[in-house]
Amino acid sequence: METIVVVNGMTAHRANVIMTRTGSAAMGVVKAQMIDLLKEKLRNGVAHFLYMKKDGSLREAWGTCSGNLMRATQNGRGISGDQVNTVKYWDTMSGGYRSLRFENLIQVF
Repeated sequence: METIVVVNGMTAHRANVIMTRTGSAAMGVVKAQMIDLLKEKLRNGVAHFLYMKKDGSLREAWGTCSGNLMRATQNGRGISGDQVNTVKYWDTMSGGYRSLRFENLIQVF
């Protein structure tokens, strides 16, 4: 049985980055779709998610990218996280910007 997955251009880019970094095409597609879900939740309110930090430890996070808060705290550099293959978000627990690498996302609750 064949499975067909339809993705947009940005999802395909993320899947390719993850595939290159992990060596797994399947992992690339699955995590890219998880990132799509996470970004949607971040835009629409506070998202709850789990990822591996750069040092290898796990981080359970609550974050947002909703409009008013992001505009009020923007620092003016204007670089999209997708340009550097990361997801940027405002950490609602610590009150600061954080980011995670695409391939390090583990779960979106």
